[in-house]
Amino acid sequence: MSDINTEVHNAYEVIKNGGIILYPTDTVWGIGCDATNEEAVKKIYDLKQRDDSKSMIVLMNGEKMMYNVFHQIPDVAWEILDLSERPTTLILDNPRNVAANIIAEDKTLGVRLVKEPFCFKLMERMKRPLVSTSANVSGNVTPKTFKEISPEIIKGVDYVVNLHRDKVCKNPSTIIKLSLDNQVKIIRK
Repeated sequence: MSDINTEVHNAYEVIKNGGIILYPTDTVWGIGCDATNEEAVKKIYDLKQRDDSKSMIVLMNGEKMMYNVFHQIPDVAWEILDLSERPTTLILDNPRNVAANIIAEDKTLGVRLVKEPFCFKLMERMKRPLVSTSANVSGNVTPKTFKEISPEIIKGVDYVVNLHRDKVCKNPSTIIKLSLDNQVKIIRK
């Protein structure tokens, strides 16, 4: 098992050159790239065999990054994040400063603040949000362990992070859609 700083360095080098990585998140294993790089985002859609009208989420490591992407964030968003006992993805209106092909047709973007050390440190180094989508071909079951990830996905990425390969993921994140007019809709509990 490699150390976290080495893995952050290796992943960063791949991402800064437009590559895609397979990495552990605070929920399930994810496929990721620089959320501002449209070509890298397209590589993930192609690998997942996913229609690009189905947007993916991005991970962020703090308030500063959130405000760089969203000019307005409903107050209730911070309350939900403070009160959540498990990882929570918020779908928010009118993102900016990210790749156009990651924004949903209704001009929203799903975001999750992470505490997981690898993801947090990688974004500190990138100074940009990180795409996160489950490590499976679209329509297939989301793998709960590294061993369940298909060879097709492993071979299709530019780098596989060598951390937490024995971790078992219980659940993906809760997903809550918040609109600027303070409507709240739970998409996944």
